[in-house]
Parts: sequence; structure tokens; C-alpha cells
Amino acid sequence: MSASAAMSAAVPPTGPLKVLVVKTSSMGDVVHALAAVTDLLTARPGSTVDWLVEKPFAALPGLHPGVRRVLPIAWRKWRKALGQRATWALMGEARAALQAERYDLVVDLQGLLLKSVLWGRQAHGPLVGYDWGSAREPLASLFYDRKVKVPRTLHAVERSRRLMAAAAGYAMPTRPADFGIRPRATPAWLPPLPAVALIPCASRPEKLWPEDHWMAVGQRFKALGLTPVVVWGSPDEQARAERIAAGCGGVVPPFLSVQDMGEVLGRCRAAVGLDTGFSHLAAAFALPTVGIYCDHEPGLVGITGPAWVRSLGGRGQRPSLAEVMALVDEQIAGLAI
Repeated sequence: MSASAAMSAAVPPTGPLKVLVVKTSSMGDVVHALAAVTDLLTARPGSTVDWLVEKPFAALPGLHPGVRRVLPIAWRKWRKALGQRATWALMGEARAALQAERYDLVVDLQGLLLKSVLWGRQAHGPLVGYDWGSAREPLASLFYDRKVKVPRTLHAVERSRRLMAAAAGYAMPTRPADFGIRPRATPAWLPPLPAVALIPCASRPEKLWPEDHWMAVGQRFKALGLTPVVVWGSPDEQARAERIAAGCGGVVPPFLSVQDMGEVLGRCRAAVGLDTGFSHLAAAFALPTVGIYCDHEPGLVGITGPAWVRSLGGRGQRPSLAEVMALVDEQIAGLAI
């Protein structure tokens, strides 16, 4: 029996399911997994979905109307303080919340021993995940009740969708990924003119793109009547954002939570961003998005979404201004301005 056939036999062939998704981090990875929820709810109408996630990213699953309950944990923090009684008390509270429901399926879309399997095993329900050759950490597969073979050469979004389809017993959809998220409000500070998001945020200096290049991109949008909104997430990034905004007539928002950022991106017309979770979130909101990769291969984690998206660059291949501007012009050509 094939892996998918075995999986299908293990769950009711029709009808709604109660599913716990385990995808704890990071921002881009959580965004990528949202499409699997849309697939599940389309194939199995009436299903309920809960989501276990690291607290800093808890707002992301909540943007999907099909996610009923978000269960935040702080394992990244807790694992560094296991000698403290308070840590065990907090983990006990998280475990109690996790075990308050019984699930038809607990689907580990992460595939990591300590980040996801450790917590997924504590939920009430059969734990499903990638097999030995598919998981990011093969040892994780030893702890699954059911295993699914999914080629590691596929994009992260495709892998999540295939695992969910096999786990829940429906055919892998042929339609493009639908992340299902919608903005919930319009921030009061957002300019009334049409806006475009510039996302020069990066976790490491190697990922940065020159500030004067960002200014040139912002000026191109500004000339068309689109106000550049230059986002940031740390004090260093704020200073950089302010310099870029000053050079292109853009605006710099106040500090934004992940949910706030979702509301901002959901109201913009387009986005240009570095290899960061905010760029993936923009694409998931169906914004035409250009992803700039300066120290990582886009390959299996490139920008993806239901609208026009492009990724360029790679490790040791910082894109030139001319290359990015060519894509920006292509991006602009598709906008109704």
C-alpha cells in the first residue's frame, strides 16, 4: 500500500475533521503552512483547525479565518531556562491547553525533533509527519504514528500541502496555493494615498541591500503616486528605514507587531522586500512581490503567492539595482494605477 493510501485508510473517508497543526516557527515557515489549512477546509468542509506556534508568530495563524484556536508556546525561551521552576509551570499550562481537545489528526508540518515532535506527541491524537527521507531531521520520523513521503526537492509550501493532503485523505489540489489570510483593519497612520511596502529588514548584515538602491526603488513608486511604507522591526532597522524613507518621500510606521504588520501589508498595493518573513507575508496577501536574496538561495523557500511574484539573487549573488528595477517595472506594469 502506498503512503498516501495508508494515510487515507487511517482517517474517515469523508466528513469534517478536527486537526491540530504543529508549525511553530519561523515567520516565513508559518506563512508557508497556511495554504495547507485552506486546502484542508476546502476538501473537508466543516473541519476545525487549531495551531501550535511560537508566541512571537501567534498572530499569523489567527489571520486565517479557518483557524479556530491558536496555542502559543515559548519553547525557544523555555529551553534556555529548564532549571527554573517558573519555566516548568509555564510549560505545564501550555501542555494543559494542548490537551484540552482530542484531535482526529495532529499534523507536524515542521519535522523537527525538539521544536515540533516534542510538543506534538503531547497532544491527544495520532501524530502525522514526514518519513525518514522527507523530514528535515530524519530522527523525528521515528516518533510519528503515521509517516508520509514528500520529496525534499519541492518548495516548502508544496511540501506542507502534500503532507496535509495525505494525512487527511484527499487528493492533492491542482490549484495554486491560497493562504486564506485577510487584513482585519486599516491602521490609522497609513497614508490615504495608495501605498507600497518596502521591506529592507534582515537578520544578518550579509542579507542587506544598499540603502541608495532602496531609495531609487522608492522614488520609482513615488513618481507613480504610490507612497513607500518602509517597515522595520528593530532599532537598527528603524534608523535604516528612516534614512530610506527620507530619500524617497516615504513614511516610516511606528513599531508594528506581527498582527499590525499583517494589517499594513494587507492594505498595500505591492511589496519589495529582502529574504524575511514579512516579504513572504506580503506575497501571501496576494500582493505583487519582489523578493531580494543576498545571502541565501531562494530555491525551495523563494517568494510565493497567488499574485505576481519574483525572487532574484542568491548566496554571494547580490542583485544589482538594474536587475531589481527591471522586475519592479514589470511589477508596476501589472498594477492598475
